[in-house]
Amino acid sequence: MQRLKIEGGHRLCGELEIQGAKNSVLPILSACVLTGDEVRLNRCPPLSDVYAAMRILSCLGCKCKRDGTSVIVDTAVLDKNVISDALMRRMRSSIIFLGALLGSVGECTLSFPGGCELGPRPIDLHLSALRQLGAQIDEAHGRLICSCPKGLKGTLINLSFPSVGATENVMLAAVTAKGETVISNAAREPEICDLAEFLNRCGAKISGAGSSRIKIKGVPRSQLHGCEFDIMPDRIATVTYMCAAAITGGEAKLKGARSCDIEAVINLLRQSGCSVYECCDGLYISSSKGLKAVRSVRTQPYPGFPTDAQAIVMACMTRAQGTGIFVEDIFENRFRHVDELVRMGADIKTEGRVAVVSGVSSLSGANVVAPDLRGGAALCVAACAAQGETLISNVELIDRGYDSIECALARLGVKAERKV
Repeated sequence: MQRLKIEGGHRLCGELEIQGAKNSVLPILSACVLTGDEVRLNRCPPLSDVYAAMRILSCLGCKCKRDGTSVIVDTAVLDKNVISDALMRRMRSSIIFLGALLGSVGECTLSFPGGCELGPRPIDLHLSALRQLGAQIDEAHGRLICSCPKGLKGTLINLSFPSVGATENVMLAAVTAKGETVISNAAREPEICDLAEFLNRCGAKISGAGSSRIKIKGVPRSQLHGCEFDIMPDRIATVTYMCAAAITGGEAKLKGARSCDIEAVINLLRQSGCSVYECCDGLYISSSKGLKAVRSVRTQPYPGFPTDAQAIVMACMTRAQGTGIFVEDIFENRFRHVDELVRMGADIKTEGRVAVVSGVSSLSGANVVAPDLRGGAALCVAACAAQGETLISNVELIDRGYDSIECALARLGVKAERKV
């Protein structure tokens, strides 16, 4: 079993290139099946979730290979439409292949997806929206048997919640649907914009991405083609390394990072006493005056405070002077990292979806267990400031979203290594 060993108590200082975004590359990889052509994705991080998506593409008949930091996908031969239960269970975002396959070949069979246990994340919104486009979806024995006997037809889809996954699935299916599809109350995340830009580069006609109303004018699949595309920088990885610098009173230059993607987090870090600046090729953060608690943090759909950053920022605030409140309004089971932070000396009390964080003067290294992807990243942030040595197990969960996090932290001056 692999573990991360982090020796804390040292001020971070250094420069780091931000990896490509996990939450962007996964739907874009699934979108490749629409092109029937070769696609080259640059800045594609070597994450376990990315390799899981590549295995799904391979099982569908596509050819996938790595070329340095790029991934090349050839979907000219797409001769299967069934995804095994084992592959679907590897990650939550595997459900995004549903819309892509319906838009590409008009039918598919897959199972319910896996992923981190963050509480109920039903795919009802996905299924309801795709049915409105004309998909026939039968659920039996944990499998989804999907077809479009009369083809997909554009329509107005009003999402009851701005779900990122549901928005992406509708976009993927509607690209080749007859007529125009309008998604009302669509998710507005930057990753939605990245997917729309990629699809448009391949010949799709999508407008309004980044707003709550997205329009997709369907085109024949024969008009779609491959392209070369650069994946956007990972905004949650950016937040992670900003928080690692902040909690240690350090400074870091994060090359490629974009402030426009994480304004809610940057505002919070500035309120806590950090200096954050845009520079010509990224972001610079400095935290030399000590952190002050921020009164209240509430997770919300974009452009609000991201749920994926909640655990990471909470870890940072364990060393802030004063008391702050975190309210988790997206997932009901996203405080699983709290017990592990408390093991390191943090003062956190939870009740339901509310956590009260009182800053402490110091944290102590300990043996801890990553409960999920972002909770594991939060433990890495806390370990950077903790006195002594921290050993973090369940590293495979962290590897789902971070490209060798121990190497990235080492480039910022942290004594971090992977132990087998």
